[in-house]
Amino acid sequence: MRLFGKIAVALLVVFSALAPALAADDSLRDIVSGFADARNFSQTEKIVTQLGKTGDPAVVPLLEALGEGDLRVRKEDRAVFIAKGKGTVTLLDPLTREAVGSATERELTKIKVNNSLRRSIRDTVGGLALMAAAPEKRKAAASTLFANPDPAALDAIETAMAAEKDPAVAESMAAARAAAIVYSDRPDIEKSAAIEIIAGIGSRDALALLSSLEARSQGELKEQAAAAIARANRTLAFWEMGQNVWYGISLGSVLLLAAIGLAITFGVMGVINMAHGEMVMIGAYVTFVVQELIRTSAPGLFDWSLAIALPLAFLTAGAAGFAIERGVIRFLYGRPLETLLATWGISLILQQAVRTIFGPTNREVGTPSWMSGAFEIGQITITWNRLSIVIFALAVFFILLWALNRTSFGLQMRAVTQNRRMAASMGIRTPMVDAMTFALGSGIAGIAGVALSQIDNVSPNLGQGYIIDSFMVVVFGGVGNLWGTLVGALTLGIANKFLEPYAGAVLGKILVLVFIILFIQKRPRGLFALKGRAVEA
Repeated sequence: MRLFGKIAVALLVVFSALAPALAADDSLRDIVSGFADARNFSQTEKIVTQLGKTGDPAVVPLLEALGEGDLRVRKEDRAVFIAKGKGTVTLLDPLTREAVGSATERELTKIKVNNSLRRSIRDTVGGLALMAAAPEKRKAAASTLFANPDPAALDAIETAMAAEKDPAVAESMAAARAAAIVYSDRPDIEKSAAIEIIAGIGSRDALALLSSLEARSQGELKEQAAAAIARANRTLAFWEMGQNVWYGISLGSVLLLAAIGLAITFGVMGVINMAHGEMVMIGAYVTFVVQELIRTSAPGLFDWSLAIALPLAFLTAGAAGFAIERGVIRFLYGRPLETLLATWGISLILQQAVRTIFGPTNREVGTPSWMSGAFEIGQITITWNRLSIVIFALAVFFILLWALNRTSFGLQMRAVTQNRRMAASMGIRTPMVDAMTFALGSGIAGIAGVALSQIDNVSPNLGQGYIIDSFMVVVFGGVGNLWGTLVGALTLGIANKFLEPYAGAVLGKILVLVFIILFIQKRPRGLFALKGRAVEA
């Protein structure tokens, strides 16, 4: 008897614990069943609002299904289901999403929605997501409610704020609450506090909220909103300047990668290599080939595809550069016009060869998972692929700087640059230094193509978009000077991005070109001129 008594007590405790949950589930089902009797969009919206007030995340899939047009009513018994499929559809329980049978589409009635109802669903789902388990989901929900403020979500936001432990999420929720208060009928003293919070954010969404409040307000509240708009504009201008600087650094790193090989070639040999852009193109196509082989043979290595492509692109483009120098350019030293025409002809041959092998259309080069996505610093958005290219460009620059200053080949190359005849008299094989220098410059262009494949279309014309900019960087920074190339690339990149909003992309480039022409008139050897008897002569 004692055993039966203990069992009875245990069952009573379990039942007592489950009773509220069962009651809550029944309450939810009663609300959901109301969809079957809703006769218009207004009645459907009232049911959506009721579901939102429950604060139960279990209704989120149901509301999402309603917004997508997958919520149906069975004609036979007026039961509500989520329907998946076409023709004979699978019926899912609207709360548990468990399969409970199937039916033909003729046996079901679709619950219709319009744009206004979809907005209500979106806002309600956002409010419910504030209670999600994952902090990033709660923060995303708060950001959505800030961008699309809804006074009806105030209670849900304040409830979520009271339970929030993550400081970053709590800050986002405070911003969402302030945005909702601006559109609510709360007292002016609360709206005044909300204005200060929104003004401190300084984003475009914040500016839109403040402008809306100013248009609807009177007296002191209107004046406060106007002052907050001025402050938000200053904050936004500051962040936009920072964003333009980042865009300029990003563009500058691309120009540095494209130009650094040209700086070596042009600086040592004085060869105007019009086929330099095609070396970049070769590197990009090597990346494409490597990724195609990995996709078909070893998909698990895809995230390593760029690391595998880098040495192969360097060797392939370097070999092509060595062959061009030994086969054509070494016969044309001292004849710059013929060299320019010959390398231009080589560039056309290489482009046509690539069109013949790979076709004229763009080729898809995938982005590894570690380079996907973006993050924010204040109002500045930084993508991982751009940041990776900036770091890669700087790494290439410093490795090359070390090689030129700390290796015997670098010493020979600098000797040939400063005084070719004296270097030859000291036993340096200047023709081989020329060939290896040209191969090095071409190889660096090849690894630049690996990086550029992540941000530009891989096509036969890829290199043509960078050849003119590369020459501008080299001439502006100082022919053959790596530090000059770095400073020139970053300067031109940032200048381009600051001019584009005012003059447009094309006119901005024209203005930069005019500036370089005027600058070269004053300093013909660029920012950082090489020194040496032969160079100065």
